Amino acid sequence: MVPELELVTTAGAGRRASAGGQAELVANLSGTILEIGPGRGVNFRYLATGTSWIGLEPDVSLHETLRRTAAAHGCAAALIAGAAEEIPLADATMDAVLSTRVLCSVRDPRRALEEIRRVLRPGGWFVFIEHVAAPRGTWLRRAQKLAAPLSRCLDNGCDPSRDTEDSIERAGFRRVEIERFTLRGPFDFPIPHIAGHAEV
Repeated sequence: MVPELELVTTAGAGRRASAGGQAELVANLSGTILEIGPGRGVNFRYLATGTSWIGLEPDVSLHETLRRTAAAHGCAAALIAGAAEEIPLADATMDAVLSTRVLCSVRDPRRALEEIRRVLRPGGWFVFIEHVAAPRGTWLRRAQKLAAPLSRCLDNGCDPSRDTEDSIERAGFRRVEIERFTLRGPFDFPIPHIAGHAEV
């Protein structure tokens, strides 16, 4: 049975947009943490020293960089080559799952979120910072849809028109807290984002 969802959203001015906001989200994590798509390891600077960290990174060419970066920040690191849609970990084994700008490019967001819920222990947190689709009917949403085919080809499958916020809200988490904000991209183009956490 899917627990009743409690959803809290804000339309703040973008406190999470700053490095301080990202640091606040990540630094509060403890226990065993799975990060999906860690890339080059930008979040290590925010993790507490001694954190037990597992990285699910499909690009194996980045694994050695991640190991070095983890060691430099005092994190005990383990790396897995795999996709978010098929996380090779047992049920209910993670205290937290971290995703920063990853769900835009996974093949199947719904399946990836199912897997995230599956590996989290009861009471565990999914922490996320993601860029998302603009509200329906806006010029920005139309622009995102026009840009999506090119973006998917040039940016590792990234789809700027993906409604990741809706996907998270519908994924069956017990409580979801989301803050919306906008960052500026190339040519001062507005990029809608969300940040927050979801509890199983």
